[in-house]
Parts: sequence; C-alpha cells; structure tokens
Amino acid sequence: EGGHFLSSRHERGELRLGKPRLEMAKFFYVYVLQNHVDPERFYTGLTDDLFMRLKRHNSGQVLHTAKWKPWRLKTYVAFSDRSRGAQFERYLKSSSGRAFHKKRL
Repeated sequence: EGGHFLSSRHERGELRLGKPRLEMAKFFYVYVLQNHVDPERFYTGLTDDLFMRLKRHNSGQVLHTAKWKPWRLKTYVAFSDRSRGAQFERYLKSSSGRAFHKKRL
C-alpha cells in the first residue's frame, strides 16, 4: 500500500547509502569548433574542461587555432573514459570521420 510505504519512510528517515557525492563525475569532451568568419573551417579537440578550452581558443592561447579566431562550439560528446574519447577524436580527424562530421554533426 502506497500510504504505508510513505509513513514508514517518514518514521525511519531517509535511506542513505554511503556519503552523498557533491562532485560530478569527471568527463572528457571531444569537441568540434566552427569558425565564425569561415563556417567551412572546423577544429576538433579533446579536453576535460570544455568551456575553459573554448575560452583559450578564442583568446589566441592555442597555437593551432589562434589565427582563425573567433570560434563557436558546434558540437561535443562527453566520455567518462579518456582513452575512448581520444579514439573518437582520432576518428573525427580521419577522412571518414570528417565525412561523418559533415553529414551527421
């Protein structure tokens, strides 16, 4: 009976399993940037801090993208495993990955 469950829960207090997690799990992001001036120019990268990395690209602190700034974030995919993220980044930088990106992302 639903009412009984609620009253029992209330009498015993909340059920807690271990300590509450205050931090989020760490993710690794494969991201694709698109140039504001030349929308056909893209850059693909991997980072664990997506918005700081975009800020670095747009402030000219990243050698490979400095002369084509400003950039906008076109898409990103989050991975909990860095090596899988790195594999996907390499794929997107391949010719078949670039074709996939143009068609699907």
